[in-house]
Amino acid sequence: MATLYGALDTPGPYLVLMKWHPGYMSAPHSYATDRLSLVLSGTWWVNSGPDFDPIQAVPVAAGGFVRRIAHTPRYDGVKRDAKEPAVIALFGIAPVEVTLVDPSKLGWRQI
Repeated sequence: MATLYGALDTPGPYLVLMKWHPGYMSAPHSYATDRLSLVLSGTWWVNSGPDFDPIQAVPVAAGGFVRRIAHTPRYDGVKRDAKEPAVIALFGIAPVEVTLVDPSKLGWRQI
């Protein structure tokens, strides 16, 4: 992850770039504020809900836009058979407060 503007732990707007490598997805989680996401390269797979089921994730190709609503469980990442990572620009209002649906597990999953 690379921070381009603001900070994730300081009140105010932020802009970060995140790279997801093939075979990794986040565990179901939510944020206290909305997030705006723009896929810059690759294909990013997203889904909403508390149950982790990567088969149900939908693809968002480069140029695609996703608005993630606050307090809505979601997970995302890049499927194992992808040929390249996905790079996403994320914009939101900090401080970022992440809540894992199941805090007893890691915040990411290898698929």
